[in-house]
This record gives sequence, structure tokens and C-alpha cells, in this order.
Amino acid sequence: MTTLPGMADEELLRLDQQICFSLNAASRAFGGVYRVLLRDLGLTYPQYLVLLVLWEDGDLPVKRIGERLRLDSGTLSPLLKRLEAAGLVRRERSPEDERSVTVSLTAEGSALRERAGQVPRRLLTATGLPVEDLAALRTLLERVTVALDSAVVEPAP
Repeated sequence: MTTLPGMADEELLRLDQQICFSLNAASRAFGGVYRVLLRDLGLTYPQYLVLLVLWEDGDLPVKRIGERLRLDSGTLSPLLKRLEAAGLVRRERSPEDERSVTVSLTAEGSALRERAGQVPRRLLTATGLPVEDLAALRTLLERVTVALDSAVVEPAP
């Protein structure tokens, strides 16, 4: 590992210097708030994300939902089954390609969008940050994600 200017290796190994730890802690804090906000909708956070994608894009193949949410089919399939059992989505095999399953919203799933409208505003309020700061943070996180996705990291010798 190369040393950052002005920082000794022992300083870099401190927990409070780990960006991944700060991101994980923030993610867990967001998750706690989402749990409370989504309870009245009867949704988990991953289910909410699936519905956000479907509300935005309409009917989609499972593969595309997985790409948008960065979830593999092993994680996504049980989630979609639970949403279907709750009457919020419908899964149908494509007549053109039996391997492809398309997910669509039911009337109940579409109607839930109106009730969910307050969730993002309440979450933004809970952060205590101005919208501009949150937008800048999202932009930075998107840049970090792109950089890490394209990074070629060699194993340590």
C-alpha cells in the first residue's frame, strides 16, 4: 500500500480513517431510518428499491432490475417473490424467451407510489443536511463507484 502524503501507515490503519467504514456506518444509519419510514407501507428497503425502479421505468426484465440495483438473481428472486405474494408486482415469463421473466406493477403496487411519496422528503429532513450538500455527496459517491468499478487492483505480493 502506498502511503498518502503526510500520513504514516499506522495512522492509515485507524478505524476512523477507513472510508469504507464511514460509508457502512452511514448506510446502516440510513437503513434504520428507512425501516421506520417504510414500516407503514409494509416494505423492506430492498423491496422499496425494486418498486422505485418499476415506478420509474415500468415493466422490466428481472435481469435489468438486477443491473439497476446491483443485485444478483439469487438475492433478487426471493425479493420479487415476496413482492408478488404481497400483491404488488406480477412476474411473467416472456413468450419470446422462456428464460426471461418480466416484472410489472399491479394496481396495488402502482397505488402504493402515492403513499410512498413522503418517504424521500422525510429521509432528507432526517439527515439534517441541505439538499445541495446531499446532491454533492451523491455525485461524489457516484464518482467513487465508477472509479472502483473500473479500478484494476492487484493482490498484495
